[in-house]
Amino acid sequence: MGWDAKDVALLKKLWADGHSAGQIASRLGLSRNAVSAKLQRLGQKRGRKPPTANPRIVSVPKRKVAQLACARPADKVVSPRKPAATQPKEFTKRQLYAMLVDAVRNTG
Repeated sequence: MGWDAKDVALLKKLWADGHSAGQIASRLGLSRNAVSAKLQRLGQKRGRKPPTANPRIVSVPKRKVAQLACARPADKVVSPRKPAATQPKEFTKRQLYAMLVDAVRNTG
């Protein structure tokens, strides 16, 4: 099928009014690709891209990292933690000698 002057005029008018290539194609009884090709040959441009051409990418806010227990005041600690390992009690030489004597007696 060839394009006559009436179809080209209607094509330009509908395109300028903001109709899509698919809407124009259904009105003229043609395929969308035929309408798009004719528009391209005529040098017709939309002037702006449709909103779906370049979607705006919105970054998702990052989750906040939980604060460390040491960053909070001591009175707001929610869960009690196990006490840190305590240092062993220091013995005198006499106590250590007595413990060694007891150990030797029990083994022999």
